[in-house]
Amino acid sequence: MLKQAERINLNRIIDANINRAKEGLRVCEDITRFILDNRQFTSALKRIRHRLSFLSDSLMPKALLLKERSSVDDVGRFLKADELKRSGIEDIFLANIQRAKESIRVLEECSKLINVKAALGFKELRYKTYEIEKKVLERI
Repeated sequence: MLKQAERINLNRIIDANINRAKEGLRVCEDITRFILDNRQFTSALKRIRHRLSFLSDSLMPKALLLKERSSVDDVGRFLKADELKRSGIEDIFLANIQRAKESIRVLEECSKLINVKAALGFKELRYKTYEIEKKVLERI
């Protein structure tokens, strides 16, 4: 059983990774929509993003995540690393699909403490993301 402080921190991890995964997927979705002009890829990424939202909602209410969000005090807020380096559309796609995959994996692991069924759903999404990544990269 998680202590209250552990639960709050777990919720912060979940909140950050929901946002990160959805943001990354949306960037990839827009690339397949507006750059590749590919309805199939766009639709697949949109379905993954919507399924991610559904699974996230099954973990806990959004209001609770928002209540425990602390963006102003986040120690990772100003870390830049390679975020400002992009060499083209393929690089943008790769950075964002990687961001999405990593975040979905975090959601999969953390949700094992809350809802095993959701954890299995996140695992399925992760593998769907691997599949769409391969197909899109063959086209870019």
